[in-house]
Amino acid sequence: MSSAIVSVLPTSLTTMSTEASSPAEGEFAASADEHYDVMGVPVSAVNRPLAVERIARWIAEGERHYVCIRDAHGVIRAQTDAELMAIHHEAGMVTPDGMPIVWAGRKAGFPDVDRVYGPDLVEDLAEQAAVDGWSIFYYGGNDGVADAFATAFEQRFPGLKSAGTFCPPFRDLTADEKRDVAKMINDSGADIVLVGLSTPKQEKWMAEMRPSLTAAALLGVGAAFDFHTGSVRQAPKWIQRSGLEWLFRVGMEPKRLAKRYFVVVPRFAIGILRNRPHRIS
Repeated sequence: MSSAIVSVLPTSLTTMSTEASSPAEGEFAASADEHYDVMGVPVSAVNRPLAVERIARWIAEGERHYVCIRDAHGVIRAQTDAELMAIHHEAGMVTPDGMPIVWAGRKAGFPDVDRVYGPDLVEDLAEQAAVDGWSIFYYGGNDGVADAFATAFEQRFPGLKSAGTFCPPFRDLTADEKRDVAKMINDSGADIVLVGLSTPKQEKWMAEMRPSLTAAALLGVGAAFDFHTGSVRQAPKWIQRSGLEWLFRVGMEPKRLAKRYFVVVPRFAIGILRNRPHRIS
């Protein structure tokens, strides 16, 4: 990792990256170039420092990619949505969001893989962006949420540049509207576009819009918009690390999430038993 990046990452993150022990026999070093299979989804063998480093490289070298931040819900959706599965295979990076995806990576032989959770990753990127001069565009959320998100981050990270915000309507955009959105984002000069539309809408938006956008990185960060503006309460860190965050979220939004998770959790558990996670690169 470059010294410029290490210098601004939180201490806990640089410790994770620089103090990791050498892999034992049958284990592999975490790397954005390594992947492991979770029920057909190729997950990048990364942790937060490695994810930030990869995106920094894209910006520095003029590359253009999108990032899928993957939890068990998205893995299950991809089982019956061929387009969504293909989008993951074309992504520049697929990060392990939920702890079950992290545990799958460690089972596959990557002991240094750790959770790269959307709300955490955007904080890491904003901190780095404030130092390196990157600008961020906020796309998604309900009316006013993207503006509130941008304002909150500008206050938390002095020097951070917001390229712009846009809250799309709750319908598919027309062809003309898509061209207008692409022009708006490109004219803003954004280096990073945060996309908060929920799965699978945000992944499909990124895949469709990627060829039209000049920003180096598009990130599907879902509920990060709501969490960082206080619209929805986040689970305490110990619950996040326990693998039971899904249960906390059901308690917060039972009407929206109960059916989703009481289907996803058993299907994921059965799927993992039938298709053991394994290294694929």
